[in-house]
Amino acid sequence: MKVNEVERVAVIGAGLMGHGIAMEFALAGCDVGLHDVAEERVQAGLDRVQASLRMMAAAGLISHDQVEPARNRIRGGTQLDAVVSGSDVVIECAVESLPVKQQIFRELDRLCPPHTILASNTSSLMPSQLAAATGRPEMVLVAHHFNPPHLLPAVEVVRHEHTSDEAVTTICELLKRAGKRPVVLREAPGFIAVRLQAALLREAASIVSHGIASPQDVDTVIKNGFGRRLAVAGPFEVSDLAGWDIIVTAFGRLWPELERSTETNPLLQQKIETGDLGQKTGRGFYDWTTAAGEAKKQHITEVLIRLAQDPYQEIAST
Repeated sequence: MKVNEVERVAVIGAGLMGHGIAMEFALAGCDVGLHDVAEERVQAGLDRVQASLRMMAAAGLISHDQVEPARNRIRGGTQLDAVVSGSDVVIECAVESLPVKQQIFRELDRLCPPHTILASNTSSLMPSQLAAATGRPEMVLVAHHFNPPHLLPAVEVVRHEHTSDEAVTTICELLKRAGKRPVVLREAPGFIAVRLQAALLREAASIVSHGIASPQDVDTVIKNGFGRRLAVAGPFEVSDLAGWDIIVTAFGRLWPELERSTETNPLLQQKIETGDLGQKTGRGFYDWTTAAGEAKKQHITEVLIRLAQDPYQEIAST
């Protein structure tokens, strides 16, 4: 199947990620089915779509004339067979549980036409594990979006050894049509983003647990230092500009000092044992009220909107 033949997309799961992904494909001109297990969840997802479309229009990211047509392209439902009927692509956004996702893929394999590409938004499970639940392994892959999907353009397209080139090409071209920036990689635990985030968190926790700096100071350095640069240049670009002789000499002295443990840092484990889980319990490395948590989330969204509005986004992507 070629990308110009893709007309209908179904999204399984109407939550935080699912509603945003459905919205992106609707804005790209696709008819979209949005499924969840309960009517109230479906309606909540559709309400979020409406609110997100209005927010994007108010921010100038889309025109006001696009709001209602995009919303009208999305139909919600609790009957899986009706939602996925005739779909060319299905994106699964269910809970991060292998048994749950495998059961969904079995059902999708049974209900969808033979040409349908089955993709998962999983951030941790291997596409080969999901393909094993179907009779069409060549049509199964991962299309991992980032939260919030309607503001962050990158998508990790993860193939396994039996994924067809045509399926990968079709998904990538469809994502580009929706304004996304797909990257293709072979399956590996954590893909790209989660591996890098895990490495950063491991070293950050090590710095704190060794008394080198406080959690607040670590966050300050990242937010107000190299974290800002990461929005416009990745580590290979920065190092190319600096010169690998300089980078390797400087970092060569540092490699032996970095955290290499394969176990969870005791500092993080202690947080779990004491019930200091973060915003959900009112305390983590910071103290949180409900209002403070919502304010932080809103601030993150506002900054992401400003990044999406700024012309330098195009410079950052070249």
